[in-house]
Amino acid sequence: MNVLRSPRSSRLAPPVFARGLLAEARRMEGLRRSAGRRMADWGASADAVDLVRLGVTELLTNVCRHVPDPRCCLRISRGGGAVLVEVWDRSAQPPVIGEAPDWTGECGRGLWLLRQLADDLGYMPTPYASPDGPLMGKTVWFTCRSAFPDESGT
Repeated sequence: MNVLRSPRSSRLAPPVFARGLLAEARRMEGLRRSAGRRMADWGASADAVDLVRLGVTELLTNVCRHVPDPRCCLRISRGGGAVLVEVWDRSAQPPVIGEAPDWTGECGRGLWLLRQLADDLGYMPTPYASPDGPLMGKTVWFTCRSAFPDESGT
C-alpha cells in the first residue's frame, strides 16, 4: 500500500482539522486540496487521501446545491487508524441516496458512489443556535477505517 508522507512529521499535526466555511463552487478545489494535504501530513494511505478528497467535494457540493444557507463546517478527524469526515449544514433535510444511480442524469451519483467506497456513510440531525432560537441542521459523515496503516493494527 502506498503511503503519502509530508515533510512534516505526522505526529506533529493535530488529530482534528476543522473549518467553518461557505460552501461555494469556486472554493471546492482549494478545500479538496486542503483536505488531501492534511491527510498526507497525517501519513494516510494514497487510497484514503483520494477517498477524503472525493468525499469532501461531494458533501460540500451537496451543501452548495441543496442548502439555501451556504454556511457550514468541515471536520476531519483521525484516530485508531481511521478517519472520520463530517460536514455540518443548516438544513434538516436528510440526504437522499438511491438504490442505483441514474448514470445518464446530471446528478444523483455522488453519495451513492461515496457509500460504495467508504466504510460507513450516514447523517444525524444536529441542532444549532440562531437568533430565532434553536434550529435543526444535520451532519453528514463518512469513515475510512484503514486510512492510516501504521496505526490500524492490521
